[in-house]
Amino acid sequence: MTILTEPAVRTGRSSRLMWAILALVILADALDVIDATVTNIAAPTIAAELGGGVSLVKWLGPAYMLAMGVLLVVGGRLGDKFGQRRLFLIGMGGFTLASAVAGFSPDPTLLVIARVAQGAFGALLIPQGMAIMTKAFDREMLAKAFGLFGPILGLSSVAGPVLAGFIISADLFGLSWRPIFLLNIVLGVAGMILAVRILPRDDDGDRSTVVDGWGSGVLGIAMLGLLYGLIQGSTNGWGVISIASMVIGVLSFAAFAYRQRTATHPLITPSLLKNRGFTSGLLVCLVAVAAGTGLLFVLSLFLQEGLQVSPKNASLGLMPLTLGLVAAGFAAMGGLVAKLGRRLVFIGLVIDIVGCGWVLALVAHSGTTLSLWALAPAFFVIGVGISLSFATIPVVALGTAKPEEAGSASGSFSSIQQLASAIGSAAVTSIFFRATTPGLAHAMEITLIVVLALTALTLPLVTLMPRQAAED
Repeated sequence: MTILTEPAVRTGRSSRLMWAILALVILADALDVIDATVTNIAAPTIAAELGGGVSLVKWLGPAYMLAMGVLLVVGGRLGDKFGQRRLFLIGMGGFTLASAVAGFSPDPTLLVIARVAQGAFGALLIPQGMAIMTKAFDREMLAKAFGLFGPILGLSSVAGPVLAGFIISADLFGLSWRPIFLLNIVLGVAGMILAVRILPRDDDGDRSTVVDGWGSGVLGIAMLGLLYGLIQGSTNGWGVISIASMVIGVLSFAAFAYRQRTATHPLITPSLLKNRGFTSGLLVCLVAVAAGTGLLFVLSLFLQEGLQVSPKNASLGLMPLTLGLVAAGFAAMGGLVAKLGRRLVFIGLVIDIVGCGWVLALVAHSGTTLSLWALAPAFFVIGVGISLSFATIPVVALGTAKPEEAGSASGSFSSIQQLASAIGSAAVTSIFFRATTPGLAHAMEITLIVVLALTALTLPLVTLMPRQAAED
């Protein structure tokens, strides 16, 4: 009897440990997704109460995404070099501390710095989860884990704006918007305690792993220069500082491209840049994600500033869009991408264009007298289109990548998506605010026209992507 029972007990304990690790990794990823989206709803309230005006509204999202995009690949390499457990704890601890600083920030400058720190520590945290599970899980458990990731992270993308709207409306303890960041302290501390207890030790990291710090640094300068110049120029006028910042950004990006061609261990495998399908997908991703992410932010601003709805009602008004995102994401990754390949990307972009055109027609007809109910069907269509395209672009672009290129290709797309989100949020929001003089309805119309044009420009590039998605 003892011989039969002990293995069963060990298996049970092992199974419980695997599920606990999975819950911890999902918690870390959910924190990232939620914090990337909470400011979509909260930005107007934060700017009104903390000061900073339009400039702060433009920086809140991009500051987080910029740091995340620049450091995401580096975070994965550091985990390989020093151990995933150690980097997970550093990332979770730093993210929690940065969230506390954000929640207690007395002025706009410190809040933006805290958002950058959140993104930087998030970039150290997020890549470790997949590596930990790959090492600790058997194939069956990995399949279960990946099956749960999509639905839960999809719900997290919905939870971010909704949570922000309800927290601001509830005005907990008279703290207004601050609890949307302070909540991370509780979750982060709980995550760190759990991580210390259950994550397997891996002090035998590969110290020979090379991290291209120079490449990451130059990329960071390039993106910061471009964003700072864009935001300051569009807000305060195109003076010497904003133009010089843009020039530094462009020159630094050229230096980054040169570094990738000459470095011994570049962030992006050089052979990938010679792959037409991959580079086409990268360009589609950059333009489409920038336009789509910027639009989502501006729609939230239009609902609150144009239609004069509360943060809570704005989050509920965007619910059809997020439901479209989640539903279409399940359909895409549930088998459609394998069957349709790049055609699904094309279909998604076209559906997105239809949804944007629908909203443009509604705004042109009714202006700021629109009801949330009138916008709901069009918002749902936009969500479906964005999800079908955004979720499948990386999978299709990797269709012709070699097995040894898969890691670099996947990491590159993760970084590009974050950087495109940062650029899009800043650029599209700038367009919206620059066009507000005749009225917010006019600003929304101009923004939609720009987004429609950018999305349409990606359609020819889709035909250059691989026909079929990557098999694994």
